[in-house]
Formats: sequence, C-alpha cells, structure tokens
Amino acid sequence: MITRGNTEVPTIVEHRIPTAGSRPYILTFGPDGGLWFCESGTGKIGRLDIMSGRFREIALPSPDCQPIGIITGGDGHLWFTEYAGHRIGRLSIDGDLREFNLPTPAAGPNGIIDGPDGNVWFSETDVSQIASVTPGGVVTEMRSGIPADSRPLALAVRGDDIWFTLAAGSGIACRRPDGTVHVIETPSPGSQPRALTIHPNGDLWFVLTDAGALARVDANDDISEHRVPTANASLRGVTAGVDGDLWFTENAANKIGRMRPDGTLVGEYDIPTSGSGARAIVGASDGRLFFSQHDIGCIGEVRP
Repeated sequence: MITRGNTEVPTIVEHRIPTAGSRPYILTFGPDGGLWFCESGTGKIGRLDIMSGRFREIALPSPDCQPIGIITGGDGHLWFTEYAGHRIGRLSIDGDLREFNLPTPAAGPNGIIDGPDGNVWFSETDVSQIASVTPGGVVTEMRSGIPADSRPLALAVRGDDIWFTLAAGSGIACRRPDGTVHVIETPSPGSQPRALTIHPNGDLWFVLTDAGALARVDANDDISEHRVPTANASLRGVTAGVDGDLWFTENAANKIGRMRPDGTLVGEYDIPTSGSGARAIVGASDGRLFFSQHDIGCIGEVRP
C-alpha cells in the first residue's frame, strides 16, 4: 500500500454476486437508488441494494449477449449495451425489457451515456463508430471524422459535446453538436485511453491503461498526464467522489487509487482479494464508492 499525507486509509469490503461466473462490468445508480450493473459472463443485469447488501438479478433473453455498459437514461429507464449480442437494451426497474438491433452487423456496442439531446449515446467499438438511440429505439450511427480502427470505448458529456476515448491508440475525441469531430492526442504514445469522467469543476479525466496515468482535459482542451507510482498498474475505471478527488481502479496492481484534482496522488490501497479484476467505479452520494470485481464476481465497496 502507498499513501500520501495524513489521509486515513479507507476500508474496502466485497459483496459476492449470487450467480457464479457473473463477471460484472460497468455500474450505475438507478432512479430507485440501487446500484445496477452488467453481468457480462452470464447475460444478466444485476442490482445491489447498497444499504442492505442484497442482490437482485434479471436474466436477459440471450445468456451470451455479454452486457457491458449501463447508464440511467433521462427517461428513467436503464439502458445498456450487449457487446456480443450487438443490441441496445432498455430496462425498467420493474424488469420490463426491450432490445433494439443495430443497423451495422457485429458493431460491438460498448460504452454508453445519457446524451444532452434527450437520446442515449453509445460506442460501436468493433467498427469504430459512435451512435445514438432515441427513447423509442431509433438508432443513428456516425462514422465521419472518427479515425479508422481507433475503437471508441467510453463516453462522457461536457456541455453539448460528446467525448469518447479511442482505446486502440492514444487519443480522445469530441463530437460537436454540428457533427464535427475533434481529436486530441495524449502526450504518451500508445497510451490506450479507456474510462472517463467529468469532474464537477468541468475538467474531463480519463485513464491511460498502458501509460499508467490519469489524463486531464481542461476547459481550454489542454491535456496533461498524471502518473501513478505503481508500475504496470493497468488503470481501468475512474470517477469523481463527493470529496472532489478522483478515485480509480488499478486492474493489474489490484488497488484502488485516489488523486487530487490538481494531479497530486493521495494514495493507492490494496483490494482484499488478489486478482479481483477491478474495472469500473462509481461514487454514491454518501461518500462511499463501488467498483466491479470482474474476475471474482464481486462488487467492491470503498468506505473513505
């Protein structure tokens, strides 16, 4: 464990998902206050009651559809991507499900975000496109301006712009409302940008998996990198906590990291179970953080 300053070391606990081989991925808080997540290994959508610790699981029609990304849409439904099923799903908290096919075969939908235009936006990683879907399920795909074979992955919204990472290289892209795409390269080549989040101060933060760093894009679109001390940590998820700090997962190092908005590292904290496969991370309003432990089928909880 590495710590900085006088910050207390947080407690990390693990909640095991009932279904074996669940392989949880992206998480989101639903309109009911529950923590909803994708079970990519079993074709289910799960829910954790963060007060009682009880789980609920909803099986999708195809156990092999591999759900990955999930978000709460502006319409109050949970929207998710089926990476292997090449569909977008819409789920109510009562379990009502609709699935929408994509125009492009084998598109590989992955990241997903609630857009500024009333639609849900998602990446089509395997064909290097992004797309939007209306509340009624009408899908529009976009390729213009996106570098070929760049494999868009995670998305975030800042103002009216849609930002997305280019996981196959070393860039992040911004789609303006007029449809133009602006690409910003990271200082480190081959950095493999993945998850990203918007800080309350408006800065955009994302992980550089191969560079072992967090990157920041400020309001002027200037980019900077902030490295973590653990070599080959393989950063995978990042979120801003209620404390204003950036909390992130270190997949290969099996740690949770914490960084100030100015790029100062606060600490890196060991996850109790080795090889847990830490992926996505989200913050709760009470200051706790929750992350997916993909390789052991658990939801981790950080109590600062």
